[in-house]
Amino acid sequence: MALTKLTKNLIDGTFGTEWVSTIQTSNFTAEAAKGYFVNTTAGTITINLPAGVVGTEIVIQDYAGTFATNEVLLNANGSENIQGDSTIQGQITTNNATATLVYQDATKGWTSQDVSLVPQNINATYLVVAGGGGGGGAGGGGGGGLLTGTHAFLPATNYLLTLGAGGAGASIGNDTQGTNGNNVSLGSVAVAVGGGGGGAYNYYTSNSEKGKDGGSGGGGGWVGQSPGSTSAGGLGTAGQGNNGGTTIGASPPPYVSSGGGGAGAAGGAGSSSTSGNGGVGVASSINGTSYYWAGGGGGGAQGAGSTAGNGGNGGGGGGANYTNSSGTGTGGAGLNAGGNGSCCSSSAVGGNGGANTGGGGGGMGISVQTGGDGGSGIIIISYPNTYTISGLSGTTTTVGSNKVTTFTSGTGNIQFN
Repeated sequence: MALTKLTKNLIDGTFGTEWVSTIQTSNFTAEAAKGYFVNTTAGTITINLPAGVVGTEIVIQDYAGTFATNEVLLNANGSENIQGDSTIQGQITTNNATATLVYQDATKGWTSQDVSLVPQNINATYLVVAGGGGGGGAGGGGGGGLLTGTHAFLPATNYLLTLGAGGAGASIGNDTQGTNGNNVSLGSVAVAVGGGGGGAYNYYTSNSEKGKDGGSGGGGGWVGQSPGSTSAGGLGTAGQGNNGGTTIGASPPPYVSSGGGGAGAAGGAGSSSTSGNGGVGVASSINGTSYYWAGGGGGGAQGAGSTAGNGGNGGGGGGANYTNSSGTGTGGAGLNAGGNGSCCSSSAVGGNGGANTGGGGGGMGISVQTGGDGGSGIIIISYPNTYTISGLSGTTTTVGSNKVTTFTSGTGNIQFN
């Protein structure tokens, strides 16, 4: 009488596993009760598993010791489970592993201590805004660079967040430009460039009238030369912001300057008796309410009959005006509105950019007092409410079916779990 396969296996010691002698170097479909030597030297290999029967085993052996470099992926049959989950592939990622897969039941499906589930990507939307540039000795600071988008984040993976302050406004002095804002980054996913500082009143230092380059460029200051001369605004970063305005010279007084660029538009040009407004920022409702972010600062002014520039919506600070008459730049609206510029000899201070808006600071009253500081940066992430962010401290709210976490300061890692 012929031996049954089970009896033969018990006698020869194979215990139900029949090894396939051919080395597997490409995708294949496994059979129950068989063992396979799998070589992933050339790349990842996908194994399709058969329909499960309780107690059935399949053995996968790493032939070349390369599973950690090129893993084995496992697809279940139909809606069957792997490690208790029917929606995710299994994977073997240990070099020289001998992975024994056992089909337990319909709840657990195929299981093995050497099999893990492929991490699911977490699709999250982000807003990243860098610190705004400080107002200069004349021109307004540029708004911080602004980036929005959606990214597939991995769970239990560190992403380094770096928040940054706005740039300092220029101190009293004819030739002082504003300081650039600090960069803000969400790992390598999004790196926003700090806004450019505003230009000065060129008196002693060559080229100090120019606005600085940045996320958005700083506004041009006053060149102090003949009518028709220009003071160039700083350049914005492509995809993040716009150029600062360029001042068109006229016979002084009055002295005027240009507004810093914003994420949504270039800074306004200063000419005749009117300084330029800051460029408008970009509106986003990622946190449930539509606000503008990263507006430019307004240009400062000096002299009777002159008009200072307003800050752009998005937290830009208003320009200051050194004159005996009233009238100064108004801060631009935003989550935190930019400060208004101030007036006259004792207090011609540019308005600060709004906190955590990336707004540019307003220009000083052209060589009198100080320019406004740029607004600090911010990171906001909207993600499925089945996950939690841990690590660097932030504030979390719920908007619809998503969680929204806002980070306003510090440097540190976060993880989605």
